[in-house]
Amino acid sequence: AGVFGVGGGAVAVPILYELFRLLEVPEAVRMPLSVGTSLAIIVPTSIRSFQAHRAKGAVDMSILKLWAVPVVLGVVLGSLVARFAPADLFKAVFVIVAGVSAIRLLFGRDTWRLGLHLPGRPVMLAYGGLIGLLSALMGIGGGQLSNLFMTFYSRPIHQAVATSS
Repeated sequence: AGVFGVGGGAVAVPILYELFRLLEVPEAVRMPLSVGTSLAIIVPTSIRSFQAHRAKGAVDMSILKLWAVPVVLGVVLGSLVARFAPADLFKAVFVIVAGVSAIRLLFGRDTWRLGLHLPGRPVMLAYGGLIGLLSALMGIGGGQLSNLFMTFYSRPIHQAVATSS
């Protein structure tokens, strides 16, 4: 997780899900419990990772400042959706986002770009909200999504990892 600038939720959620299945946690609460437990682990580890990357000057603070509010709003919205959503929604979001990420990692080329420069403020704010929403529903810290986003806009992977953390 540290190498990719992610909190580990993409690994933790499936493992927790299976662990809770073995412990006979009811199906209706298994996925939300996996997501919540993952997020509880990610928050302190992400803070520490951010501090280490920032000390090395690798974090793009302009992106972080721009995304701070919309990501939090996206997480709040995701939390509200999660409160009333069926367990299958969590599974679907997780599979779709993880699938897109896997395709990018396995088959992606450096030419797969959305642009050479980051988009304007309104689009960046929308991306921040979407990252927060999907992260909350997946039980991940958002590093996986923000890494993909930044590399699709020609940001160097080291900067993407540092900023994502």
